Amino acid sequence: MSIHLKRTTTILNPDQTRVLLRPFSPGGPERVARIIARVMAIPEERVGPLLDEVCVEFCQRHQQIYKNFLERFEQVRESLPEDHELSEKRRWLIGSYFLAEYSLESAALFNPSIVPHPDQSGLPAGCLRFILSLRATGEGHISSITFRTGILRPDMRIEVLPSAGFLTEPQQVPNPVYERVLFGRKLAELGLTSEFTRRVMHKLGESFALEELRASLQTEQFRHPDGMTQEDQDASQGIWMLARSNYEVQFQPEQEISERILFPATPSQRNGIEDARFVCFQNDDGTCTYYATFTAYDGRIVVPELVETSDFLRFRFITLNGPAAENKGMALFPRKIGGHYAMLSRQDNENIDLMFSDNVHFWNEHTTLLKPAFPWELVQLGNCGSPIETDAGWLVLSHGVGPMRQYCIGAFLLDRDDPSKVIGRLREPLLKPNENEREGYVPNVVYTCGALVHNGELIIPYGLADHATSFATVPLADVLAAMDPLPA
Repeated sequence: MSIHLKRTTTILNPDQTRVLLRPFSPGGPERVARIIARVMAIPEERVGPLLDEVCVEFCQRHQQIYKNFLERFEQVRESLPEDHELSEKRRWLIGSYFLAEYSLESAALFNPSIVPHPDQSGLPAGCLRFILSLRATGEGHISSITFRTGILRPDMRIEVLPSAGFLTEPQQVPNPVYERVLFGRKLAELGLTSEFTRRVMHKLGESFALEELRASLQTEQFRHPDGMTQEDQDASQGIWMLARSNYEVQFQPEQEISERILFPATPSQRNGIEDARFVCFQNDDGTCTYYATFTAYDGRIVVPELVETSDFLRFRFITLNGPAAENKGMALFPRKIGGHYAMLSRQDNENIDLMFSDNVHFWNEHTTLLKPAFPWELVQLGNCGSPIETDAGWLVLSHGVGPMRQYCIGAFLLDRDDPSKVIGRLREPLLKPNENEREGYVPNVVYTCGALVHNGELIIPYGLADHATSFATVPLADVLAAMDPLPA
């Protein structure tokens, strides 16, 4: 059975003009103080004209730039002499010295996932509005999550709307709420089970805010006027770091989807948020929550994490816990199976594993589901996003690594009621790099983090050589008919 896959002409290339205002820290507190002192020495009559020069050059590139100047000033004002009264313009000017533009996707825009948009209103019959998440990589190879929107037409035309000219980071929600039982389980997993930890947690309610945790920590710290033991100091730091790794952010409704940027915000994400696999998850009550598993990278260690949203305005970042929550490539099934959450993972860099859990945040056990079998995947096998439910079973796109480190996209089929059973598998790749897709940041790679089915067509957004993004479409029936019912 032949597969009639079509590549589209749509290519999303990285755009170096999409810049984000980021804090600029040229050194430690002493250097910051020296820079501020130099700005303070500028005569007042020169402050306004200098600020005007900055604004003329940059205000058309950023919304509310003076607000950003003032916010940054407040972050560095502790380096100011206490007896100085400053004009508003001088505060803005000082703030401008500690900001810099960051070109979000100067290096690459790739590894997409696609989900239905939560708003399907106002569309002609047969159309589907979608949200495309992408991995944007810029200076320092730091990756973040950016978004595009578009429409799938009945004739399978894929329209990606132009991106907005401005980029905006969200406001961090100041007081996220933590559940004490879940928080305690993670502390135990981290080995933070000392008497100090028990006293801190005992002061908290069944749910608590960040400030309540801070107060409890400070109370315990004040109990030791002669200094805390090293064990208690380590416990205190571990508790606080765990809390800061679970946070929420909020965008404003007037900000277009393509303006919204999820940039690394915690120590575990310091060097990037990579390869988010978004899925529209159907809850037991019929509502939908969008989850995305992603890889957090601090420059040395990769750990899987989770983000969830219902509207792409408010996002909640959550650590994934348990001994099976490790390595890259976790992908959540779009609904519970047998009353349990189900997840694909890769525990050993070679095989695809299957996991079940009664809590989406905790994953304790795994079993190997699929091993490399065909020449194009003998180096490594992994998933390419969340399984897609079809009448025939769970369709899973996979990636395989073969000779010359070439990445191809394949597919296999799992039983709908028992996804531990592999009931079909493509012997040949569904998509492999062609001559126009070989060159890029990482040659010979095609890769996706999530596809969807619309009007009987499988829509596959995919990264080209870890540089740009395109789309392919293929009839779902062709893919299913080509499955080998007796996989090797």
